[in-house]
Amino acid sequence: MRRLKTIIPVAGILLLILSAASLYVAVQALLEIRPAEDYEDIGVLTFQPYDVLPVQVKNTGASSRDRRMNSTKTVYMVYYRATDGSGYNWSNEAFSKDHGQRVVEAGETVQRRVLRIPANGTYITVEPEQSAGSYTAGLRQKYTTIFALAGAYVLLYGLGWCVLIFTKKSKRGSQVW
Repeated sequence: MRRLKTIIPVAGILLLILSAASLYVAVQALLEIRPAEDYEDIGVLTFQPYDVLPVQVKNTGASSRDRRMNSTKTVYMVYYRATDGSGYNWSNEAFSKDHGQRVVEAGETVQRRVLRIPANGTYITVEPEQSAGSYTAGLRQKYTTIFALAGAYVLLYGLGWCVLIFTKKSKRGSQVW
């Protein structure tokens, strides 16, 4: 029981820090979401795999010591290009190098919708059934949910401390010396 009394406050503080960080990230992401009008719908294009290459990415899955010792890890990306010769590319992470190689050898095509951002000359690809509106609405919903959950935890944590302090003061005030 004594161990539980020390673990609960520490876990609460760790969750508070995580919630505060999540609030910050969610607000930043919500501010950076482009309106759907900023995207130009190029349409649904067919992409064919052509190469598998190793890529270094940040190692987020390891424990803290392993993450410090090995800050990056190698993943294999399957690269696709549009079959119409438009120059659009897309990449997707493969489970392993062998899996990626099998995908390239099979040569199965993939349908993706291309949304171009004329303001900065870039583009993104999304699932073919998505539009610019549904893509931005999905992002907004995702980050709003994160914001709401993290904000609720911060408020409940603060409310819990207020209740704890109030009950301690009321117990002290009701004692007769």
